[in-house]
Amino acid sequence: MASSSRISLRYVRRFATAAAADGSTIVEAAAPSSGKISVSKAKSILRKVHDPDKALEIYSNVSNHSASPVSSRYAQELTVRRLAKCRRFSDIETLIESSKNDPKIKQEPFYSTLIRSYGRASMFDHAMRAFEQMDQYGTPRSAVSFNALLNACLHSQKFDNVPQLFDEIPQRYNNIIPDKISYGILIKSYCDSGSPQKAIEIMRQMEGKGIEVTTISFTTTLSSLYKNGELELAENLWNEMVKKGCELDNAAYNVRIMSAQKESPERVKELIEEMSSMGLKPDTISYNYLMTAYCEKGMLDEAKKVYEGLEGNNCAPNAATFRTLIFHLCYSRLFEQGYAIFKKSVYMHKIPDFNTLKHLVVGLVENKKKDDAKGLIRTVKKKFPPSFLNAWEKLEEELGLNSRNDASSSSAKEAAA
Repeated sequence: MASSSRISLRYVRRFATAAAADGSTIVEAAAPSSGKISVSKAKSILRKVHDPDKALEIYSNVSNHSASPVSSRYAQELTVRRLAKCRRFSDIETLIESSKNDPKIKQEPFYSTLIRSYGRASMFDHAMRAFEQMDQYGTPRSAVSFNALLNACLHSQKFDNVPQLFDEIPQRYNNIIPDKISYGILIKSYCDSGSPQKAIEIMRQMEGKGIEVTTISFTTTLSSLYKNGELELAENLWNEMVKKGCELDNAAYNVRIMSAQKESPERVKELIEEMSSMGLKPDTISYNYLMTAYCEKGMLDEAKKVYEGLEGNNCAPNAATFRTLIFHLCYSRLFEQGYAIFKKSVYMHKIPDFNTLKHLVVGLVENKKKDDAKGLIRTVKKKFPPSFLNAWEKLEEELGLNSRNDASSSSAKEAAA
């Protein structure tokens, strides 16, 4: 792995290295130099921050990482994901390894967050090494750290390795007994690899062993069946869920709505109404599918009504909402409307992806809205780190939107005059 010296002292806690007793090198974190914030505040800010240096600054200034183990884990994982997108793997290793000097390292839940974080960066070899090093720190192993390892494998998209680990690790460590969460991760690995029928086999094994099959496992398998086009099996599984009294939640209904979206907006509306009749509150994902169903039928006015009605339904648009609406507005050559929706996405901190916005920029330029196109690119450049901007700079060049092209154009006009 290439070394990295990008971690700025202005942004993150200073990392010092100290020689360990066995001669190896341990990364040790010094105290951050700037003002402290709570874990919950950091988590809120990190959701909106994409610049990895800023993310590191925020995470390093959390006042008490133990205040809420779940929040602290989430904050660390968000920071790691920001770094991973920029392929700053050495920085991720430095950040995670520094945590091994924390007195809480002997606590399995704390140690497990480090394994999970490596997984979030698709650094499975590091996650595996961390799991195997637990004895060195006097940290016990149980299903908690085992599940963290399985999750790391899953997030690293090593789907075929999950069943292997599931079989081998409990044989190596007698105190590790797979629980319903372990089985749930195994089921997801089969679903993610496109083998939902194998997932159903595991569910049957669980029932035979008296292990609860969770609604999450049912829903994961249901989604995979729908995506594979195995509609009859999916409907049979749904009926089984209902018969067994599974607690049907939004996620389960949204999987059915996802499939219904391909049928018609009317079918989606039926399921949304069924959700409500069951005492569930349709969420943004539910309405996104309805909006998409309208868009794909060319019913943009109806789609916009769904978007405009989100607030009235106590929902907020997410990045998928804006991505879907902007894409279909561009497809219908309604670029000015698309630009208005883009500005709303900026306000909501839910900016769509490059490929969606590229269509919008090209359309604005074609419709002689260069200033709007420039404004869009200028805004995106402020919101994302430099490593994300190569594609935008190339597009600027192709469309003649950068300052150099503007200067050349002005010189040409002056010469012609």
